[in-house]
Amino acid sequence: MDKNKLKAIAFEHGYTYSTLATSIGINKSTFYRKLNEDGERFSVKEIKAIAEKLSLTKEDVFNIFFKIVVA
Repeated sequence: MDKNKLKAIAFEHGYTYSTLATSIGINKSTFYRKLNEDGERFSVKEIKAIAEKLSLTKEDVFNIFFKIVVA
């Protein structure tokens, strides 16, 4: 997951991780846990909600949520 890309796009749309979590109806701590991939990942429903809020393209969704980022 590309957290930096998600954060940058969220910021461009006026969201912090906290406000984005609230806007899609999940708890802030759950959102952060999913960002850090502590065993739990975003559901398809949550990814769709994030994509709608941030006007993400299909390519953006793939690059943020499904593409492996090598540091």
